[in-house]
Amino acid sequence: MKTINIVAGGPDHLIPDLLQYQAGDALWVGVDRGAVTLLDAGIVPDEAFGDFDSITDEQKKAIEKAAPRLHIYQAEKDQTDLDLALSWAVGQRPSFIRMFGISGGRADHFLGNLHLLYTAMKQNVKTVMIDRQNTISMHPPGSYTVMHDQTKPYISFLPFAETVKNLSLEGFKYSLNKCHIALGSTLCISNELIHSQGAFSFSEGILIMIRSTD
Repeated sequence: MKTINIVAGGPDHLIPDLLQYQAGDALWVGVDRGAVTLLDAGIVPDEAFGDFDSITDEQKKAIEKAAPRLHIYQAEKDQTDLDLALSWAVGQRPSFIRMFGISGGRADHFLGNLHLLYTAMKQNVKTVMIDRQNTISMHPPGSYTVMHDQTKPYISFLPFAETVKNLSLEGFKYSLNKCHIALGSTLCISNELIHSQGAFSFSEGILIMIRSTD
């Protein structure tokens, strides 16, 4: 299925130019104030989720007029607006999910959003968090290819909640061969590819990959 792009209400200065992700088959989802961000970018959300308590009445009316499908929730609920939107998106079984506007601002929101990557990963849906400076993804055990990206040349790896075992890095400035990376380790911070592509693999654990620019 198509790619789903989810835009939440994070700080505008951290959201990249969304038009560069507007491929022909991309479906756009606005989460609360993220629906306003989409409209401001000239993109009509296909779906909009939220309690919409962070926008004005005028903005809410604009969303109601533009969005074909609007999912409105009470402010007091057990899931965040982003959680609800991502659950819906994962249920569509897309080939890829991008999430924007979910970093910066409150640390509890960011860490909660990071855990949503785990939720999507467990359901075998490739999902990434993207802002102007970083692309963050989460990976189960396996082998992966990494292509060089001059806009985000720095690549870091961090274990998520448990030790990552037998991590190997090939084609990187700092290579590894079947190394165990314990939770709390900073061994794999700020690496770089030395060729047009590289690879990483590991046998146990969950690995976060962060691609960054200064």
